[in-house]
Parts: sequence; C-alpha cells; structure tokens
Amino acid sequence: MFRRKLRLIVVAGLALMLAFTLAGGAVAASNADDNGLGRHIVVFDTGVNDAAKDNLVKQFGGVVEKPIALLGNANVVFLPPRAVQALVESGSVLRVDEDVIVYAVAKPQPAPPPAETLPWGVDRIDAALAWDVSTGAGVKVAIVDTGIDQDHPDLVGNIKGGVNFVAKGRTVDPSKWDDDNGHGSHVAGIVAAVDNDIGVIGVAHQAWLYGVKVLDKRGSGYLSDVILGIEWSIDNGMQVINMSLGTSSDVQSLHDAVDAAYAAGIVLVAAAGNSGDTDPDDDVIYPAKYASVIAVAATDDTDTRASWSSDGPDVESAAPGVSIYSTYKGGGFATLSGTSMASPHVAGTVALVLAANPTLTPGDVRATLQATADDLGATGLDNYYGHGLVDAGETVTGTP
Repeated sequence: MFRRKLRLIVVAGLALMLAFTLAGGAVAASNADDNGLGRHIVVFDTGVNDAAKDNLVKQFGGVVEKPIALLGNANVVFLPPRAVQALVESGSVLRVDEDVIVYAVAKPQPAPPPAETLPWGVDRIDAALAWDVSTGAGVKVAIVDTGIDQDHPDLVGNIKGGVNFVAKGRTVDPSKWDDDNGHGSHVAGIVAAVDNDIGVIGVAHQAWLYGVKVLDKRGSGYLSDVILGIEWSIDNGMQVINMSLGTSSDVQSLHDAVDAAYAAGIVLVAAAGNSGDTDPDDDVIYPAKYASVIAVAATDDTDTRASWSSDGPDVESAAPGVSIYSTYKGGGFATLSGTSMASPHVAGTVALVLAANPTLTPGDVRATLQATADDLGATGLDNYYGHGLVDAGETVTGTP
C-alpha cells in the first residue's frame, strides 16, 4: 500500500497530447466512406421526422446514419461534397457541421510495473493531504478518450463501466470500450489508479471510472462520437468528464454538447492544448476554450509552464503535465507529457471535492478551485497559468 515516505520514481520519456486535427476543405478524403460520401453532423428543423430526413437526404444522394439526441433533431449524415449547400438551402435544416476527424500523434512504449509509486504530479498538487478527508469515493468520472484497459490491475478496482462509439465499418458494438491505444488508460490512472501494491496511485484513488471510447486504436475518430460520449455521460449520471483532446475549430455542435452537460450539473475538464509559445496570445483549443469547460495548462516539476502548453485568457487552471508516469494499455505503465496529462490532475481534484461536498454545483466547484490555487507567474489571473496550480489539499481541507 501507499506510504508517504515512498521515494518518488519518474520514468524518462516523452509523448505528445492526444490532439484533434481538422481535415482541410469541405470534405477531406479521410472524412469520406468507401462511396466518397463525406461525414457531417446535420441539425434538422424540429418538425422534420425520420422519414422526411431519409427522403430529403436521399434526394441529394446521401445516407442518414445515427441520431445525436443531445443536439436536438440531429443526425450523422453521409453526403456528396456538392450536396451540403443544397441541403442547407432546403429549408429543413438549421445547421450542417463537418464531422471532423481526430488523431493521436504519438504513443510511448509501456514500462514494467514497479512497486507502488507516488507520481510527482499527484504529490505536487498535495493530493495526499486531502485523503484523510476525501479519496473521491463513489464519484463518477467519465474518461472520454480511447477507452480504458478493462482488466488493468491498477485500475480494475475502480472501473465501473463504459461504452464504445467507435464503429467497425458501419457497425458499433457498445461493449468494446477496452483501450487499444493507451492514452485513455494513462489519463484514467492519473485520475484514479487504485491504492494497492503496484504501479501508481491516482489523485482520487477511490473515484469510479467509466471508459467512454470515442477514438480508435490509432487515436483517430469523429467529433460526432465525442458528442455522443458527452450525451452518454449525461444520461448515465456522470459527475465529472475529462477530455484530454481538442480541436482548433469552433464547431457549434460541440459547443452545444458541453453546455448541455454543464447545465446538467457535470463538471467538465479539458486539456488547453499543446500549441503554446512565448507570447501570451490565445491558442487554447476547443472544448477547453468554451466557458463551460475548465481549461488546464501544463507545468513541470519546477512549477514552470511547459513551453508547448497553450496559453490565453481562457486558461483557468494549471497542473503537472511533463513526464507523468501512469497506467497504460495491456496492463502496463508509461510516461507521457502534454496538457492531456495536466487535465486529469484537475479532474481527480474535482472528484475529491465532490466526494466531500456532493451538493456543490459546477460553478461552486470552479470557484473553490480558483480560490485555492497556488498563484504562479504574474500575480493573479494570467494567460499562462490561469488562476494557478491546482491545490487538491487546500481545495478539500481548506488548509493552505
């Protein structure tokens, strides 16, 4: 079991954050099916029923795929390139969004499991100082990502379920949410790796984990599947959603989805992005950039912002994100760097807070995180660190 005197072990290595990449043009080749039909999210007028949708889309040479109830009367639709504008002008459609394709850009080799280690990031945010009050027990955390390794020995005790939205061909098996990429398992371990005799220990080591698989084994998937993952999280009573992913494009359907989750009482946490530079400009990605989501920047073990961590006025919090050791696919362990790793430190802290104070609203939780953050960089709110480094100990106990 965990001992506070246990020596810190950090495995060297580097991986980038799981990132969305928008394909150029109205319809990119990689965004088309075998018949050359591009994939879109179509929001129909409320008066258009399913039969009318099918007839309308077929008229323009397309195919209606699956519904997205969270967006109202919306569906994933396959369309020929020239049919998009015609469908918009039909009078039966409110909006057509491109169903952007997403990619993972790197993944490391897993390392063998050691005796249990307190990762430096969990230690730095003083999570252990909160554990006498809260361990996050029973708080439902959705990891919207590549899935979670379902039988990982350092996660299985906290895994309570999951769902898959990634199709093989046109078929989706909701039960196939096991992580075949590694990224989602790594994120899950930062949130809630079990306090046992091996591996690592998570920020909220008794929180409940749910693997919401929206990206395939290559780390590639569709924005509509991310939205369906958010919808599933609302329908299944999730309290926290972690999204270590993003896009540089402001897609209204994604905006509507995260706002709906926030209105449903879910705290949403997302990676700010790995597109930062030395200018305090504005390169935070979506969904972190939306007001309903906590945007998290990355710091290293000297409390310095990582040079690649995205910056801007929408950064709300900072957390460890450089050389973070955590669980990985296949029962393994690995080290990754990115705001992908910073985000789950904050999501785990939110789980600690909610376990201790279950009646808090998302706004209450955010206000508490902001008030107790360790100020870094320029005094007060700034574009690099937001309100500062998340302090799990003080956030939960009230003691600086």
